[in-house]
Amino acid sequence: MPMTSRHLAVLLALALPACGLGGCGTINEKLANGMGDYVPQWAGGLPADAPPRRGTPQYDEYMKERERKRLEPAANANAAAPSPTSSGSPLEPVH
Repeated sequence: MPMTSRHLAVLLALALPACGLGGCGTINEKLANGMGDYVPQWAGGLPADAPPRRGTPQYDEYMKERERKRLEPAANANAAAPSPTSSGSPLEPVH
């Protein structure tokens, strides 16, 4: 079956968007790594409590602090938290 101009037009119409979308995927992958830092939180950017990016000096400090907290004894962590009092607790049955 000979290729007509109609077949060629359909083939181009299907092939060109596929090639274009493939290029956008690699561009967006590279841009997305850094652009999230500049988008405000209200517009979907990083939250205020997000950890620093890997490979930065802030990340190394963050990981050291996290490891220090993980290795600290549980008794110290429990002592820092206020203990609930047993008098007047809403969960105690009233007699």
